[in-house]
Amino acid sequence: MKKKMDEASLFEVNETTEEIHLETIMEQYGDMVVRLAYTYVKQKTLAEDIAQEVFISCYQHMDKFRNQLSVKTWIYRITVNKCKDELKSWSFKNLFYTDLISSFFKNGTNTTELKLLDLEENRWISKIILSLPLKLREVIILYYYEDLSILEIADLLNVNENTIKTRLYRARNLLKSIFKEGNMDGR
Repeated sequence: MKKKMDEASLFEVNETTEEIHLETIMEQYGDMVVRLAYTYVKQKTLAEDIAQEVFISCYQHMDKFRNQLSVKTWIYRITVNKCKDELKSWSFKNLFYTDLISSFFKNGTNTTELKLLDLEENRWISKIILSLPLKLREVIILYYYEDLSILEIADLLNVNENTIKTRLYRARNLLKSIFKEGNMDGR
């Protein structure tokens, strides 16, 4: 397996190293890009297609990368933009997607029964997160699942830090009320 390259060396590009750099970027950020895309489009195969488009864009624009951003933030920004383009497309608006995310959660239990209960709970949580409005969903995913800071999220989404804080606050309160209702229903 290849060693993880530092971000500065990822973009010291010449014709012979572009493919090696792209392969390294795909190894380091591929899963994160697919997960992020999935939170927007809610379909695994479409998220994988978007990830391919993201890495094609990275390859085509390696020479234009500005070191003002981290590579991770740059790739996330491309991913978010590709996802928003897809959400605006006719084909997305006219098709219904029902896949649930369960890959965000890891099971640490031993018995099959407990694993099934955890899986069901994770699906329930995933379904609730995916039901949030996009602006609230994206900050929850970026903050809690992708471990980005409020500053990084604000930069990524091109909004003010206070806007991100407000969205996180609203999303947490909405999730809290949904979870309370869910607990009263027997969960």
